[in-house]
This record gives sequence, C-alpha cells and structure tokens, in this order.
Amino acid sequence: MSFADMKKQRKSNLSSLIKESEKISNPNTFGDVDERYWRPELDKSGNVYAIVRFVPAPDGEDLPWARMWNHGFQGPGGWYIENSLTTQGKKDPVSEYNSRLWNSGIEANKEVARKQKRRLNYTSNVYIVKDPANPQNEGQVRLYRYGKKIFDKINDLMNPEFEDETPVNPFDLWEGANFKMKIRKVEGFSNYDKSEFDTPSALLEDDNKMEEIWNSEHSLKELVSDDKFKSFDELKEKLDRVLGLGNEFISKPEEVPFDGGKPYTPPPTPVTAETDDKGEEEEAMGYFQKLAEEA
Repeated sequence: MSFADMKKQRKSNLSSLIKESEKISNPNTFGDVDERYWRPELDKSGNVYAIVRFVPAPDGEDLPWARMWNHGFQGPGGWYIENSLTTQGKKDPVSEYNSRLWNSGIEANKEVARKQKRRLNYTSNVYIVKDPANPQNEGQVRLYRYGKKIFDKINDLMNPEFEDETPVNPFDLWEGANFKMKIRKVEGFSNYDKSEFDTPSALLEDDNKMEEIWNSEHSLKELVSDDKFKSFDELKEKLDRVLGLGNEFISKPEEVPFDGGKPYTPPPTPVTAETDDKGEEEEAMGYFQKLAEEA
C-alpha cells in the first residue's frame, strides 16, 4: 500500500479499529530490553511528563497495536515469566491449571489462581514529540509497551460515550492527537489518570516527513509471531518445575485428599507481579523479570 492510499483509507480504518478495540475491551512477554522500545523515565519524585503520538499500522499490517498476554509469578522452584499461548488463541498450561484451581471451589485454590492470572499488555509505534528526561529521543519512532489504562484512553477517544463527542482516530497522522503522558506516584504505584490526548491536529505540516515517519515504523506482527512463544509442553514442564506440581491434583470440596493421614495443603501462594490496576502491568513485569534474571 502506498502512502497516498494509506492517507485516503484512514477514515474507514477508524470503524475497524473501534470494532477491534471493543472485542478487547469486552473480552469473553515481556522480552529482553532492546533499543527499539521507548520507556518514560521517572524523575526523583516518581513523576513523568512526555508527549508522544501514536502512529498508524506499519505498511502491510492491519492494526496499530500488538496485544500480548503473559504470566509472571514465583513458586518454590523459581520464576515463571512467559508469554501465554492464549495470545494466539491456543491452550496454555497456566490457564488450564488456573481453571482447575478455580473450579475446585476451594477459596485457597482460587487465591492461588488469582496470583497466577494472565496479564495483558499492548505495543504500538509512537513518534516522540517531547521527552524532557531524554531529549535525544525526540523525533524518533520507537515501540511503546503499555497496559489497559492507556488502551482505555485510546478506546474512549475512538469510541466516545456521549453524542456530542466526535470519534477521533488517535493513530491518524493528519487528524489524530498527541498524547500527553503524565505519570504520578500514588500510594507507591505509577498512576496514569492525568494522562490525556490533546486537541486533534496533524502531526506535522509536511507529508513527506510524515511518510518518512511511517516508513520508519517497527513491525508489530513480529512481536507476536510463533517464535515468541514456547510450546505447550515446554511451558507445562516449566510450570510443573516452578510450582513443584509433579503428579499433584486439585482437590474438590467433597474430596479432600490425604497424604499419610495429613490433610492436603494447597501449593504455596506464588509471589506475583502486584500492581495497582489503576496503573500499568509493564512496570511490575519488568521488575520481576529483572529479579528472575538476577536469581
């Protein structure tokens, strides 16, 4: 698709983006750090101010975001930090195990399942308009990983609640809007509530420069390609090792298993990447990834 075609088709793209976001908003991994990614840098107070522009889907790709489910928790046998096969619509051993825990009807098992639940993040290409902490990043196109809080703001802009509000495609280079990122520390967590989209406007006045921006985007499909996931058997082997499951089975309310006359005790509650759901999952997952690597 040419740049001119992309410009003509951008209005029709909004309706398809709204449909896709609705699927995600009403639903029935973190890889190694690399230079493609932009991460807002906190100041000494734990605050951030930056301006970015979400840009359209890369050439040849349908969506301007990639969606990834993953798990991050620690058990007796170490850390489990892996991308979930449910991202690709496949069965995943953690999700299956959590379902068995939940369906046991035992509250202790349900609590373990909650600690091991999958977590959602998105990745988009962004053009960095202003980055006071690292001015050298300004004018670059980087990948940005974010959570549900920011995606909800994107969805609200595309699909406003009130009839006097006009839908805006924030990924549009001509009629989109810059995103003013304002992050504060609230009760120890990063809070994004004050972040907001600016008034819609063209990113730049020069189409040739915007074409250069579009052509410099990173592939999003590549982030969720098959090679980013381990097989079901590989993941199950790691899950069993981390939680020390072996042939252990999940107890039922009416059938509490015994071992040598001692009542069954559920597996130790795993340490998990705790976040204030008002904030973002990436921050916690990145921290726990670092701990796992150090271990």
